[in-house]
Amino acid sequence: MKIYALSILEVSSSQSTVLASAQDLSSFSFYERGTVSEFLNFFTRTVAEHTPQGQRQSVTENNYVFHIYNRGGEEQLVAVMVTDGEYPGRPAFSVLTKAIETFSSKVPRSSYSNPASIPFPELKVYLAQYQDPRNADAIMRVQQELDETKIILHQTIESVLARGEKLDDLIVRSDALGAQSKRFYQTAKKQNSCCVVM
Repeated sequence: MKIYALSILEVSSSQSTVLASAQDLSSFSFYERGTVSEFLNFFTRTVAEHTPQGQRQSVTENNYVFHIYNRGGEEQLVAVMVTDGEYPGRPAFSVLTKAIETFSSKVPRSSYSNPASIPFPELKVYLAQYQDPRNADAIMRVQQELDETKIILHQTIESVLARGEKLDDLIVRSDALGAQSKRFYQTAKKQNSCCVVM
């Protein structure tokens, strides 16, 4: 998964102006970077101009996915992230929302007329920080933790069974379980004997 570019644009009357941009083209050879940068800039402006206000969309071109968030409103700000096809959409839109909100709060609208003078180093920070989409999306992070927990539990049960101990023998020998709990376990085992757990 890779983020290639992150940009903030002002779009008015179907014209766009790049106000801030950051790119990571380190995966391309030195000689390709200029051409790739031009391609990304051209398509970034094009998709920004063709995304209606208040809309989010993802557009695929070759091996690139352009995630666009047109916040609209008085400022007419649009954020665009260019990724490879593997980068998930939900974290991309989380980053775009964060980038556009931070830009809006830190950069006065009066400076939009001179984009070359707009200092916004946060885009470079976001570009580096969110290369791993789990950093942008709490749900993905929780899902990964759950998956890791399932693996650990699965390995633990397998390791107990690998030592030659059977779960049935442990239940029978357990003094901690009352007679009713043991009967419940045996009844449940009989009812589920037709099913195979994978």
